[in-house]
Amino acid sequence: MNIRICMSVLLLTLSLFSTNLYADQLTDLLGGKAAETAADTSKVIATGSSVQGDKKIRERLQSIFAELDALKTVSISVNNGVVTLGGEVDSSASETKALQFAKQVEGVVEVQNDLVINRSMSKRLQNTWDKLLVMGKQTIAALPLFLLGLLVFLLFWMLGGWISRRQNLFRRISPNAFIANLLGQITHLVFIMLGLVLALSLLDATALLGTILGAAGIVGLAVGFAVRDTVENYIASILLSVRNPFEVNDLVNIDNFEGNVASLNSRATVLISPDGNHIRIPNATVFKAIITNFTRNPERRFQFDVGVDTDQNLLTAQTLAMETLQAMPGVMPEPKPAALIEALGDSNVQLRIFGWVDQRQNNFGKVRSEAIRGVKQAFDQAGIVMPEPIYNLRINQQSETPPSATPTSASVEDRSEAQDVSADRTIEDKVLSEQTSGDSENLLTPNAPKE
Repeated sequence: MNIRICMSVLLLTLSLFSTNLYADQLTDLLGGKAAETAADTSKVIATGSSVQGDKKIRERLQSIFAELDALKTVSISVNNGVVTLGGEVDSSASETKALQFAKQVEGVVEVQNDLVINRSMSKRLQNTWDKLLVMGKQTIAALPLFLLGLLVFLLFWMLGGWISRRQNLFRRISPNAFIANLLGQITHLVFIMLGLVLALSLLDATALLGTILGAAGIVGLAVGFAVRDTVENYIASILLSVRNPFEVNDLVNIDNFEGNVASLNSRATVLISPDGNHIRIPNATVFKAIITNFTRNPERRFQFDVGVDTDQNLLTAQTLAMETLQAMPGVMPEPKPAALIEALGDSNVQLRIFGWVDQRQNNFGKVRSEAIRGVKQAFDQAGIVMPEPIYNLRINQQSETPPSATPTSASVEDRSEAQDVSADRTIEDKVLSEQTSGDSENLLTPNAPKE
């Protein structure tokens, strides 16, 4: 009995659950159909359009077109929300405007274009003449403002030019003449831009300023790509003039070009080589190159190699070489000369001799030359053998003309001239002469910071 009751309750529960499930599905189905029906209904054009609605659309368009001279002659007909525009208009712009107005009126379903553009030459000339008259009247009315704007622009232009010529003011900011001149040009440009903005503000044409600046930016970008090397050299000259890596008459080596600095202009650095030739190096190359300045530190070390026979006492040869350099004029006592064993060869030992020269008083090349001569002479007097290379010679018997004269021994004056180690100012004098006679700008100034 209990089992039957339980089974009855279970079946009743399942039947109720199934009934609710089917009811929910039926409700969802009916709701979906209703939504689809509502959506479809919204897409269908309403059938309630009346003659009264068409009349309102026509009256609204007529009132709009009556206010516009170009659209007064346009005919309007409306039938069930479809607007038909007819008649003549003077231009395609008027046609587009009429169609746009018709589409914006509430209740319009479609606009049919039956407008005809009038191509009459007399009509076009009349319209053009009317426009020119209107523009002329507007120009005459705006002429006082235009003159005032032009006056403001010219005043700012002249004021900026006057300030930019006050170089003493900019020299207080930067002692470099080139940088001071550049600051003056930037100041002049700022005043010109201020005058232009104020003039356009008076004319209520500030939007034109954005167009001008945009066009100037595009043109500047194109020109910048075209003259990229020139711009790069100009920027490098500014950076080099802010902190000078060398001074006038400094002996430098730039990108494997050696010479005395003659000038630094806005495009290139000019050197005068030891041969007296002018070397022009672009400033972009100078700015990126490794620069060796031989003049910045007046004390400069020279070196040369001497070969000594392997049977010789090396310590004696080293001591003799250092004593010879210490007693030689032009070689600095401090730092002391040095003689080091550089390499051991097959038939000789190679010594490397070092010495220091004060370039303010002595010539580097002459002192080195005299040092080589003095060491060789000292070795010969001390009997230190410097081995010679061995060559195989083939001797062909040929008649030779005896020399007409034998060289005579050099005089004491010639010897003293050959042993002269004083500073050679030939190239420096050429640089100074070019500085006084040249009219080109020089961005190297003694007051500029040094690297």
